[in-house]
Amino acid sequence: MSRVHEELAAFLLAVQLLTRWPVRSPAAFTEARLAASTRYYPLVGVLIGALAGGVFWLAHLVFPVSLALVLSTAASLLATGAFHEDGFADACDGLGGGATRARALEIMRDSRIGAYGAAGLGLMLAAKVLALAATPPAVVPWLLVAAHVASRSSAVLVIATSACVRDTGIARSVGDAVRPGSLALALATGAAAVCVLFTVAAPAVVLAGLAGLAAGHLAMRAAYERKLGGYTGDCLGGVQQMSELGMYLGVVAAM
Repeated sequence: MSRVHEELAAFLLAVQLLTRWPVRSPAAFTEARLAASTRYYPLVGVLIGALAGGVFWLAHLVFPVSLALVLSTAASLLATGAFHEDGFADACDGLGGGATRARALEIMRDSRIGAYGAAGLGLMLAAKVLALAATPPAVVPWLLVAAHVASRSSAVLVIATSACVRDTGIARSVGDAVRPGSLALALATGAAAVCVLFTVAAPAVVLAGLAGLAAGHLAMRAAYERKLGGYTGDCLGGVQQMSELGMYLGVVAAM
């Protein structure tokens, strides 16, 4: 298979993993292609962010900002199957309810949502909608794209620089072979998306957004690494969600 077809297969595998869109890869599944797909996570974020931003723009032509944001959020949740949100909720349950490392991992493997997960997810969604509602409507679509892309770059950074504590599963497979080139491409994609914000917002606002994203990344990472000694797939979802929210909060704080 040519290099172009290999890269296309890796990209489509990333789309299959991170969304519920019915795409078909031109190549058979292998763990090597699964690991290679990580470099395209931020590019999938471009598609999800563009969908969310487009729904907001169209809905805002008819509805108030708050309702347009709810519809935009619903569109992104439908597109991803709440993949990252589910991971964040499970991480909240495990880190909040697990007194020991073993118990936390056991809780996070349970598909049922508990009190910590429900509360954390509710607050997360509310905070994102309220932060975006406090952002000028003309900036919101571009901010959605930038945050969805950069937050997935944030998750790839964890995969490349930390250790997966599970012995099996998707997180174990993708974490075994993230090469420097894949990380570089993921970070470059995130940086390019953030640079677009400079066309619609002041430099100080964009830099504050990046600071917020970094704060969200570090806060979530500190929480799970202290208890688990590494990450799980749920922790990656938590990092993506906290990084995304952190970017929104940083932008609002500097407005």
